[in-house]
Amino acid sequence: CIRDRSMGPDSPAGRRTGRGLNENLAREILELHTLGVDGGYQQDDVKALAGMLTGWTVGNARFKRSGAVPGAFTFAAFMHQGDAQRLLGKRYPAGGQEQAVAALTDLARHPATARFIAEKLSRHFVSDQPPESAVEKLTHTYLESDGHLPSLHAALLDLPQAWDAGERKLKTPYELLLSAHRGLALPVSRPNQVLAPLRLFNHLPFTAPSPAGWPDDRAHWGAPSALTQRVEWGIAFGSRVANGIDARASAEVLVASESNLLATSLRRAESTAQALGLLLAAPDFQWR
Repeated sequence: CIRDRSMGPDSPAGRRTGRGLNENLAREILELHTLGVDGGYQQDDVKALAGMLTGWTVGNARFKRSGAVPGAFTFAAFMHQGDAQRLLGKRYPAGGQEQAVAALTDLARHPATARFIAEKLSRHFVSDQPPESAVEKLTHTYLESDGHLPSLHAALLDLPQAWDAGERKLKTPYELLLSAHRGLALPVSRPNQVLAPLRLFNHLPFTAPSPAGWPDDRAHWGAPSALTQRVEWGIAFGSRVANGIDARASAEVLVASESNLLATSLRRAESTAQALGLLLAAPDFQWR
């Protein structure tokens, strides 16, 4: 069933329509947003959470009498299962909306959630294979701060590994475009200036291949065909915007440390357009 129409089989709405639990939503919450795939939950936990989430929906014309705001969250009691559930060994008494709120709060505070979030942050900001010490530090901060994300972000900035030049991340296509426009001070005046290349790179917004979102590693974004597209885009983009831009000065802004090969290539370029294209297509620019 659709995510916003999960119904308890024994609820008034469930008995009338024959619809049942949305286990997919519960599984995604456990696997993708809290404990992680190795977080220790079982199929019974999925069913229990799905039962507690019944009645959580989105306001529309069907709920006008209850005062629900169209497009906003609303709790529909007539869709809620309501009986007691057991999740990860803990019993949650029968109740309404507060039943799932209690379960989600406990999931957010679970040690497995702390480590899962720490791994995701360190993988995104440090490296594809983050050092265990970085993950442990962020896990500890999460648990100590009761999941306070600003504290976690501050701890991330304090990680020496986050500033280690040897720990590198390949830019996603979106980051590639964003850094090019920012570094060259080129405003985006038309949506297609961004959407067209993102379509080329297969990275359009809201089109991720799965509920897990876009991959966050070099193996996906650095495939041979993808790298070829980056080079072709860099050369074409550089040629198109070259007027009035100093490629050598831009290199100081666009790349953290310019290699001798890049410096030589820019110096020997036959035109500004060629130099800028080489700069944007260079490995030096492809890495964060």
